[in-house]
Amino acid sequence: MSMNVLNLPTPSFMQDEDIVLFNDSVAKWIDDHAPPEKFAQWIAASSVPRGLWNAAGDAGLLGVSMPEEDGGFGGDYRHEVVIMQQLGWKGADHFGISLHNAIVMPYIWHYGTEEQKARWLPRLQSGELVGAIAMTEPGVGSDLQGVKTTAIKKGDHYVLNGSKTFITNGQLANFIIVVAKTDPSEGSKGMSLICLETDGAEGFERGRNLHKIGMEANDTSELFFNDVKVPLENAIGGSEGQGFVQLMQQLPQERLNIAIQGCAAAERGLEATLAYVKERKAFGKRVIDFQNTQFKLAEIKTKLTVARVFVNHCIEQHLQGKLDAATASMAKYWVTDIQGETIDEMLQLFGGYGYMTEYPIAQLYKDARVQRIYGGTNEIMKLLIARTL
Repeated sequence: MSMNVLNLPTPSFMQDEDIVLFNDSVAKWIDDHAPPEKFAQWIAASSVPRGLWNAAGDAGLLGVSMPEEDGGFGGDYRHEVVIMQQLGWKGADHFGISLHNAIVMPYIWHYGTEEQKARWLPRLQSGELVGAIAMTEPGVGSDLQGVKTTAIKKGDHYVLNGSKTFITNGQLANFIIVVAKTDPSEGSKGMSLICLETDGAEGFERGRNLHKIGMEANDTSELFFNDVKVPLENAIGGSEGQGFVQLMQQLPQERLNIAIQGCAAAERGLEATLAYVKERKAFGKRVIDFQNTQFKLAEIKTKLTVARVFVNHCIEQHLQGKLDAATASMAKYWVTDIQGETIDEMLQLFGGYGYMTEYPIAQLYKDARVQRIYGGTNEIMKLLIARTL
């Protein structure tokens, strides 16, 4: 498929001719539109440019796993895997395209009415709409049942009130799925997913672009809803109270996405580290010629191989509709732990240079930390796994 620093065979389900061709075209698109020098500018600006979304839409990279009859590209989850891997291998993984493609759009496709699909999917596919999903609140992280944001019915619309934080694509998104309580007395049964087109929406405000340790080119914001009017037909599925079930059904894919991204980033780190230790000299010999370096790299390669094989297994399960929440949680927690641990070891092999931001390992080190937090913390993953014991 491309980077194979682990010398693993490409799984058979990724060997179809159209997947191989798509992989090559995505790699070329990233080289042309998001090369390292441009990405460095976007990191400094704390956001990719809005035009990158339009370019991705023009290239057919948005909505790749949505059926053509619904305004998508007509592919499947394997096409999303290709995009996530190539972005990770090439260091363009701050671009929030996979959230848009493989988290936001599936909610509309799986649960939306025919009218909602027709209204939103083609515009999400073209890049006219950039998607985000607003779950987390200042006082509520992984405990989704505790959301305080409300969407109360009033005549022919909902009135949306509340605030969200840490929202990926938050500065650029103009289509936001808001997790809100349509009936606050009903707990999780009173939760709905309400779609807000933000252009011209009165009472909707974005907070500042949040400054993060890593993933800097991925705009992340606070969002505020002050008596925002949203048409009743913007509740996903056209009915209330389904939000919690919809979220639970889609979270395994989100967690698998994070594991796929973690593998790709760590593999890029290993490639960069191998190149460095073969070239850098200390005490008259190459760093790779020290037994400690060889043992460390042997451990890293083994851990990343185990991670990749397990993630490939999870992808295959997911393609067959068999990936359960606990297994997805295992992939998310285990891979992101391994990602953090191995990239830390790699940085050590760079010595002082590893701490310098112009070396890619420093960026990988910063980016890895959030992987154990978002998409449900790794502690929550362990709780979910423990329930199956």
